[in-house]
Amino acid sequence: MPQPTRPSVLSLRIVVPLFGLTQIIAWGSLFYSVAVLARPMADDLGLDITTVFAAFSASLGVSGLCSPWLGRAIDRRGGSAVLSAGSLISAGALALIALAQGPLLFFLGWVLAGVAMAANLYDAAFAVLSQFSGTRYRQALTALTLFGGFASTVFWPLAWHLHEGHGWRVALGVFAVMHIAICLPIHRLVLPQGTTPPPDPTPPATPPARPDRGRRFWWLAAAFTLCSFVISAMAAHGVGALQASGLDAGTAIFVAALIGPMQVVGRALEFVLARGVAASRVGMAAFAVMLAAMGVLWQVALAPWLAFVFAIAYGLSNGVMSIVRGTVPAELFGRDGYGALMGRLAQPTYYAKAAAPLLVALLIGDGGSYQGMALLLIVLAALALGSFALAVREGDQSND
Repeated sequence: MPQPTRPSVLSLRIVVPLFGLTQIIAWGSLFYSVAVLARPMADDLGLDITTVFAAFSASLGVSGLCSPWLGRAIDRRGGSAVLSAGSLISAGALALIALAQGPLLFFLGWVLAGVAMAANLYDAAFAVLSQFSGTRYRQALTALTLFGGFASTVFWPLAWHLHEGHGWRVALGVFAVMHIAICLPIHRLVLPQGTTPPPDPTPPATPPARPDRGRRFWWLAAAFTLCSFVISAMAAHGVGALQASGLDAGTAIFVAALIGPMQVVGRALEFVLARGVAASRVGMAAFAVMLAAMGVLWQVALAPWLAFVFAIAYGLSNGVMSIVRGTVPAELFGRDGYGALMGRLAQPTYYAKAAAPLLVALLIGDGGSYQGMALLLIVLAALALGSFALAVREGDQSND
């Protein structure tokens, strides 16, 4: 089996920013741009806006189906090969959506986009990063998420300006070209080749024979899945919840816009202040702050300034949560077969992301309210915190 080229500290400082650029493009084009382009897509294709988001939800479901298989492929073939293929699939998916004249090709494009997301977004990227970052995996992962945190900041205005000047089809065409001209060369030529990760300097606290079996794995999967439901629900309905609490539309959007920068702040603080702290402890703090943020959201109607407290707390916790998803599995299970492990953990989270917007919309529209949504998210965030605590404390019992 070929050995990877292991970047030195200097080359890691070059590879990670370039890899981060591909994450900005992947997240921005495949995940975030739909928030800006959904309405123009619906109007042009003669579709209901819910149909557009149904196609997007279907893509997330496809990502869940593909993520375990792609994780194993990263272990067998190496990250460069899988992410390069993902760049080609991304370009093809965006091109199909741009060329669609009706729902059939539109849905087919989003199905391919689901495969592309599983091959290009964080879960795959973290597994690839583990193959060449050695003892600097955690710092490299945090740096990578710092880049990824700018995806919405870059692509929301970019998508809008391209649409305003040339239409949504041209916008997607430009994004497809980015995957071919920028992401593909980086994935193919810059990422180290090979499949064997460097020796793990910190063996897991409780190394199981099969990390994808046992109570520890399932508690961790439950924690990440519940958290993903909360995050996806907030992405779809957060602005509406803030408006329902009494904020005017402009203020609600301004508050929601603070969440992105606070995610970056949270990741920067983790990079500077928590590098010597166990990843599981950082995870406990992130889950606890997310629970507190949902509690504040429930009470925003009492005082408008609480909306800013919510945005700060939620943004910080959500930003750090991306790091937790990549570092805690390595700490608990080690990095042998890490691609397969991350794929298995990612599968239910994609299903939760796909289901949350629709299920919460049904709750709100079926005689419920945004207060009911907030209470639901409080319960789910509390269950996520409890599940994560059980995963961390499971210890030797995970092998039963």
